Amino acid sequence: MKKLVYIFVMVILSAGTQAQVDRSQPKPGPSPKVNVGKPQSFELKNGLKVMVVENHKLPRVSMTLSIDNPPFVEGNKKGIDDLTGSLIGNGTSKISKDAFQEEVDFMGARLNFHSSGASANTLSRYFPRVLELMAEGAIDPNFSQDDFDKEVARFVDGLKSEEKSVASNAARVENVLVFGANHPAGEFTTEEKLKGLTLADVKSHYKNYFAPNNAYLIVMGDVKFKDVKKLVKKYFADWKPGTIPTTSFPDPKNVAKTEINFVDMPNAVQSEVALLSSVNLKMTDPDYFAVLLANQIFGGDFNSYLNMNLREAHGWTYGARSSIRGSKYVGKFKAGAQVRNEVTDSAVVETIKELNRIRTEKVTAEALSTVKATFIGNFVMDAEKPEVIARQALLTKTQNLPANFYQNYIQSVNAVTIEDVQKAAQKYFSKDNARILVVGKASEVLPALEKLPYKINYFDRFGAPTSKPEQKQVDANVTVKSVLDNYISAIGGADKVKAVKTVLANYEGEVQGMKLNLKTASTTEGKTMNVVTGMGMELSKTVFDGKTGYHAQQGQKKDMTAEEIADNQYTALPFPELTLANKAGIKLGGIENFNGKEAYVVIDGKKKSFFDTKSGLMLGTSNELEAQGQKMVQTVTYGNYKEFDGIKFPEEFTMNVGMDMTFKVIDIKFNEGVSDADFK
Repeated sequence: MKKLVYIFVMVILSAGTQAQVDRSQPKPGPSPKVNVGKPQSFELKNGLKVMVVENHKLPRVSMTLSIDNPPFVEGNKKGIDDLTGSLIGNGTSKISKDAFQEEVDFMGARLNFHSSGASANTLSRYFPRVLELMAEGAIDPNFSQDDFDKEVARFVDGLKSEEKSVASNAARVENVLVFGANHPAGEFTTEEKLKGLTLADVKSHYKNYFAPNNAYLIVMGDVKFKDVKKLVKKYFADWKPGTIPTTSFPDPKNVAKTEINFVDMPNAVQSEVALLSSVNLKMTDPDYFAVLLANQIFGGDFNSYLNMNLREAHGWTYGARSSIRGSKYVGKFKAGAQVRNEVTDSAVVETIKELNRIRTEKVTAEALSTVKATFIGNFVMDAEKPEVIARQALLTKTQNLPANFYQNYIQSVNAVTIEDVQKAAQKYFSKDNARILVVGKASEVLPALEKLPYKINYFDRFGAPTSKPEQKQVDANVTVKSVLDNYISAIGGADKVKAVKTVLANYEGEVQGMKLNLKTASTTEGKTMNVVTGMGMELSKTVFDGKTGYHAQQGQKKDMTAEEIADNQYTALPFPELTLANKAGIKLGGIENFNGKEAYVVIDGKKKSFFDTKSGLMLGTSNELEAQGQKMVQTVTYGNYKEFDGIKFPEEFTMNVGMDMTFKVIDIKFNEGVSDADFK
């Protein structure tokens, strides 16, 4: 089957290409003085704390309702909190969902609800009514069975769509391993748990946890304090306080000795690599600012140790980062990146190397000064934004910060010394008790990982311990030729396939909201053409006339390389599998799991094709590419084979190069509609 490669890579890269910029930091100047705004505040009898930030520069008002409940365990009802949040705001007992949303739209306002509060933005003249609608939606939500059923179905569809997502599975396992499956931060939702929930569960959860006891309402913008106070009392006074349930759960524990935790995702074309450990860092800790600066230097921004190594020096990833933040509760330290399969072990080694560096080597005065300037610059730029002032006010309350925490922010940053950074890294960036989580394709990355000096423990994609993935052996009678012959037989047989002299196919798809059309043509003379159009114009075109070819994009034309020409001598055919077994260097790579099915792997240089061991059909391909100086792995997954004039073709294919693009067949024609003019 024709492999659509270069043209889509160029479309994606051109869509996201930006001019090269100088990322070097300017020399820091003297620290500016900032007047940190303070909100006016009051509290209702029901416990709702209200803060008001007046700012009359623009006729707009923003509101944020935040419920600061302590973490709680949902257990076998995991998902109820998010589900409840998604149902709040669907009207009230007084106003229907449609009327509620139509009125918000009519005012040009935004009003959103979630499990721990709400947010709104409106013109100041509509502020009283939007505040009233927020109060009604929060205090008197309309929970209907119909909305409940639709939301459960939507949540289940979301889980199914993420089943094969390496990033989604890695995120889930990461939290299970760091916090534990019975910890609020480690629990995860399943289809079984969602389908076990009821509307009564939602109503009970809302009653227990959506209460004003721990709630904060922040109003900021073109308002007057006395007016806000009057309206809030009018609309929120009837919100009844409750007794927030408490649940117990074990404290997270780091491993006794650094180890690799491996999760096999057979469909992975890249590995998710993360260095993980639980941490106790509060914003009130004396080394809080030293930790922030240490993280920034280690992996917090583009110029960090981690990113300059993994991305800039080696080109293994689009970006490597680390993160840590202060909280009243246990959090995590994470450093990682998404890397190509073949460099997974190397990425682990270099990540540990940079971790050792930040822990054992003192940072330079210049590096520390530059990072301080970045922090202070960002702080100054945000200082007068009402939403930032509101967030700072909220954090001051919820994190038990000193009243002058943000007034002294610049001073606190500047007070951090080189020694403070090193001590902070040694204390919070664990090297000896860390988990090295690798979620990737076992057949391609495990052999190299096993050579590293770490014990490897295996887990499934839900974080449960499991055994080492088995590698299936190929029967001695199976060859590249037999696999390709079985494929030809599966799609219609050699006689029908050989009778096809030309193929013309049209597809439609979408990428980043842009509708695309793809037209492909190929002939048994070894000619091929791919054209992508969108927004009424030709976006890219690839042509091979049997001897030479080119790529055209945005008015620029590039001739094919000698390697591309040699490859097209075999692949620029309607069904290259008829003769591909004769190509030099092609080999059988074994049996691998592809998209949940066992598949024979046919390797052709940097390209792999996967054929179902049972049906013989091609399930997909993967190809290591380099375009515009970036290395990447492109996967194509074929699905829903359907007969067209007696020959089976996939009705759709999904291509991934950092994002999924699905193209569906509009029509396929054999032996018609193709002329020599198509290959000019």
